[in-house]
Amino acid sequence: MKSTLYLKFILLYIILGFLSIFTVASLSSTLTTHYLESSISGNMYQSANLLASNYLPDYFSKTITLADVYTQLNGMSDYLNSDIWFVDNEGSLLASAKSGDVSYAPSQIENFDPAESGGSTYLTGDYHGYFNSEMITVIAPVTENFSTHGYLLVHKPYSQITDAHSVLMRNTYIVILIIYVLSFIILLGVHFLIYRPLVKITNAAKQYASGNLDVVIPVNTQDEIGYLSASLNYMSSQLKDMEDYQKKFVANVSHDFRSPLTSIKGYVEAMADGTIPPEMQGKYLNIILFETERLTDLTRDLLTLNEFDTKDLLLDKTDFDIHEVIRNTAASFEGTCTAKKISIELLLATRTLYVHADRHKIQQVLYNLLDNAIKFSNPESTITIETTPRGDKVYTSVKDYGIGIPKSSINKIWERFYKSDLSRGKDKKGTGLGLSIVKEIIQAHNENINVISTEGVGTEFIFSLPLTKK
Repeated sequence: MKSTLYLKFILLYIILGFLSIFTVASLSSTLTTHYLESSISGNMYQSANLLASNYLPDYFSKTITLADVYTQLNGMSDYLNSDIWFVDNEGSLLASAKSGDVSYAPSQIENFDPAESGGSTYLTGDYHGYFNSEMITVIAPVTENFSTHGYLLVHKPYSQITDAHSVLMRNTYIVILIIYVLSFIILLGVHFLIYRPLVKITNAAKQYASGNLDVVIPVNTQDEIGYLSASLNYMSSQLKDMEDYQKKFVANVSHDFRSPLTSIKGYVEAMADGTIPPEMQGKYLNIILFETERLTDLTRDLLTLNEFDTKDLLLDKTDFDIHEVIRNTAASFEGTCTAKKISIELLLATRTLYVHADRHKIQQVLYNLLDNAIKFSNPESTITIETTPRGDKVYTSVKDYGIGIPKSSINKIWERFYKSDLSRGKDKKGTGLGLSIVKEIIQAHNENINVISTEGVGTEFIFSLPLTKK
């Protein structure tokens, strides 16, 4: 960043300064000179033509005298600050007026040619060598009765144009200098408002790439830079949470695998070295079988969650009777419920109720919720499964009257491997992944699941599914 973007800004600023000075010194100087010449010569010709057309023809018609002509020429000379010559067709001087003591008016203009300016309205130079400095000259014809009898020549020192040009260019250079200074202030603004925040963002991104997610980018503005900084801060916090989650996930998986494996290993070694006599091995083989089933359930649940995490889950949505699925799922827990003296009450809205979803996945949702309810229900209690059609949705409720969920745990029950303290005494076999799987499946259907629970009273899970369109 330091060796590229910042240097580019400085280089562009320097180039801007040189281009500005070069443009003003060349193009602006030429344009200004051309403008001044055209403007001043145009004013000279307008004044000369006015006098040559409206007054001097009277001299050739004998209406005014030469003295009157001198008076007009002197007034015009003072007004234009110029030398004025009044000549006949051959270039012979009839009258003149000078603006300074050093001016010289010849009695006869050698090689006089009134059309020598060509297509231009003015001439520049010393005019046939009659002036010691450069002059700008305009020639206006004097006509009387449609005939040209003479010419009026007006000579102004070119130094007046040069002086005006110097004043204008000096003011232009001052303006350019002020603009350049102001642009430097803009460059400073770019440095402090854009470049330095970008440097901080770049350094933070490097830290994130190297694994340091504790770096926080200061957010001091509400513009795009501030939004980018806030977005990167949010990204780092999410990555940090993900990193913490992965560490926790690995720790939980390791713990849940290590416990049954340690138990299995210990009992197998005890049976192998004779510590457990043959007549008692049946009891411990049942324990080993129980722990093996735990590992099998944990592996199956992890593979199920992996389908969601890798986005490989494909829902096979069909129209099916949700009531039939509820009855079948409830029937599969008959043995467990009989052992715990728990009854399942079905409050189904109609005999049949069709929904559009993945039958297998919804059956898994009902199985997990019902299994959870049975685990945490008190003996000789009731579990209620109820369906309620409302609009284009079907709401299914699984309600138990067990130990309930503490308020502090309500928002955590969806986390993987989470088990509340109250559940640890009852849930010996659970993996802590059942409710995570339930939520993932319902969300994959773009539906919602909610929980209502009171500690010591019971828990109710309610999820929605779309009704089949008729």
